[in-house]
Amino acid sequence: MEIRSMHFVDRVRERLDDPELQRNLKRTRGRNAAARAASLGGLDDFDAVRARATEIRASVLRDLDLWLERFEREATARGATVLWAHDGDEACRLIIDIARRHDVRSVVKSKSMVSEEAGLNAALEAAGIRPVETDLGEYILQINDNEPPSHIIMPVIHKSREQVTELFARVHGTEPKTDIEALTREARERLRPAFLGADMGLSGGNFLVAETGSVAIVTNEGNGRLCTTMPRVHVALTGIEKVIPTLDDLATLLRILPRSATGQAISNYVSLLTGTKHDGDADGPAHMYFVLVDGGRADLVGSDFEPMLRCIRCGACMNHCPVYQTVGGHAYGWVYTGPMGSVLTPLFQGIGNARDLPQAATLCNQCGVVCPVSIPLPDLMRKLREKQVERGMRPWTERLAMRAWAWAAARPWAYSACARAAVRYLCWLAGGRASIPVMGLAPGWTSQRDFPAPAARTFRDMYARQRRGRAS
Repeated sequence: MEIRSMHFVDRVRERLDDPELQRNLKRTRGRNAAARAASLGGLDDFDAVRARATEIRASVLRDLDLWLERFEREATARGATVLWAHDGDEACRLIIDIARRHDVRSVVKSKSMVSEEAGLNAALEAAGIRPVETDLGEYILQINDNEPPSHIIMPVIHKSREQVTELFARVHGTEPKTDIEALTREARERLRPAFLGADMGLSGGNFLVAETGSVAIVTNEGNGRLCTTMPRVHVALTGIEKVIPTLDDLATLLRILPRSATGQAISNYVSLLTGTKHDGDADGPAHMYFVLVDGGRADLVGSDFEPMLRCIRCGACMNHCPVYQTVGGHAYGWVYTGPMGSVLTPLFQGIGNARDLPQAATLCNQCGVVCPVSIPLPDLMRKLREKQVERGMRPWTERLAMRAWAWAAARPWAYSACARAAVRYLCWLAGGRASIPVMGLAPGWTSQRDFPAPAARTFRDMYARQRRGRAS
């Protein structure tokens, strides 16, 4: 997938100036956060479950190579083939080789964010193989000129029903329909022949279970099962960090993943897929492949950024992030958006390709509070900011301003004088109003919101005046 994160600031401006996008984002804002809060109310031991989930993911990373070897042994013993890809390009080559080996002409795909990382659809098309996205949201985006997803769980959250109605009527050549059931039925009618005629099914994987060599897929649509059981070849494409030790660990993580993602106690479908079809089985693939992708993940093991590998891709961080909720996912420029994208994109694609993303946060820590595996996202963003400063990657004006602030902060008399001058300047800008509509020398701070006018005196001045009054 093309990397566009270098243009984050320009894309933010475009998104803020897009009235239709802003209406769509406002319509969904806070909905998933409220659903999560309600669902967690039914989980009496949430803190204990969260602590256990965090430990499961952290303990795997301490011995990641051993658990991956265990997974490979168990999966191979059950008839599957495990392949390893250094990056997305190698993953595409491996999958195209599998397709050619089995004379595959069409591939039905369940949701896989790693396939988005790798740009798999474009690679398949270039090889003469037709990929069909079967997740409803991903299907909508595919027929809309292969538009990238805006959210990892709800990829089409940025679009309205009216936009989907117009798209279906134009692409399908049908009468416009506004009823959600009718739109869903229309998509199902288009996708059913693809399921029946596909030679290969491709899925992602929420978790890889080492003790059984299984892949666990958590979905709310039946397309995941159709993709993985009907075609004669099934390829599960996922990252190497998704491995967990046991089925008991899976049960723990399933208690917290759906609640964090969509506010459900359990998803509509939980599929545990193990090996190939045997005599007497009603369905299942004759050939099963796992393509496990590194893509920069191994470099994070043992580093300051290892906690990011605990991520279970629930999307809770973006559902609570005020920045993401205002600008949407496309502004981030790559597969992963919101706070998780602000960390993952610089780590996977190079900090020089995503200079603005570590700054794309208020550091309010809502993301850290709601993360079901306790990833300290604001701390990781601060570490990335530190690396940018160390490498001289921030604008000279910003570096100069920070040096000036550091100099003043180390000298109380200078800090007090600067604060007094700043208060007088801001009060002058406010002109007697409660807020400042345009922030003078820093208009970016108030271009989309008003800034509260400060008190007429600084705290230090008021405190000193009170002390003098008491002394007298």
